[in-house]
Amino acid sequence: MSFVAAFGKLNVDLLYSGMPRIPNEGEEIYCKDFKVCLGGGLPATMINCSRLGIPSKIGTFLGDDMFSQFAKGELQKSGTKYEIFKSKNFPLNVTSAIITEKDRTFVSYGGTENYSDEMLEKIYNCLKGAKVVAMQEKLIPVYKKLKKEGTILVLDTGYSDDMSFEKHKDLIEIADYYTPNIDETEKLTGTKDYKEALKILGEHFEKPIVKLGKDGCAGFDGDYFVIDNIDEFKCIDATGAGDTFLSGFIYGLYNDFDFRKCILAGNITGGKCVTGVGCLTEYLDEKEFAEYIKKHEHLIR
Repeated sequence: MSFVAAFGKLNVDLLYSGMPRIPNEGEEIYCKDFKVCLGGGLPATMINCSRLGIPSKIGTFLGDDMFSQFAKGELQKSGTKYEIFKSKNFPLNVTSAIITEKDRTFVSYGGTENYSDEMLEKIYNCLKGAKVVAMQEKLIPVYKKLKKEGTILVLDTGYSDDMSFEKHKDLIEIADYYTPNIDETEKLTGTKDYKEALKILGEHFEKPIVKLGKDGCAGFDGDYFVIDNIDEFKCIDATGAGDTFLSGFIYGLYNDFDFRKCILAGNITGGKCVTGVGCLTEYLDEKEFAEYIKKHEHLIR
């Protein structure tokens, strides 16, 4: 098993930054900066894994529209291996993001996919043989087959008002690791106390994790611990921080790091990401990443 992989929709982000405020209905405001780039999600996680020197593979939908052509070009530039699947719907997600000094506001569009048995088999063949696979919500039959073959499965769900252990039961039962942030954790467990949350998550995972935002990341491996963020990384835009944390964490799993060092690796990649606008703008190459890990191993306690 010599690579890491994921299947998921690509996101193209239209980023409007340097905004004094969000415009009112019927109002036009000009921004200071604008860029088009690939957005977050599992493909972004794989691109960052590739930047860190791990052989990485993405399975995704693309079509003939201009956004698909842009995304394909960005994939080619990233050096990440990819396999394209045809979709009957609009094949990717497009987001307009308005970024002010206070926060971010999004408007997104993307079609919903229905996965036939034939499609699921093709996706399985795309991911088969990976050492680590990052999971999404709709591919349970694929992940069950990979689990039996010894693939390490890592789950990272987005927040939703109806998220619950019951809703995500099938994913949680087969995932080896789950990387929720504090808001997602509170929704699942009913508590903001990370130790109490870890205790509840520990009923489902041997080594639970709670991402604490600016306060780092907590975990349990027989003892409760928190690994702090890197002080020099100052947050400009938090877009994609979770996806990029996941790339560092997967890097650690791929290279057989111990649990706490995997979390440190995630803090480093996630921390670097937020120093620029857009989830793939700021990143570390493999050499820089190794230097940061060595420099900050003292945070593992």
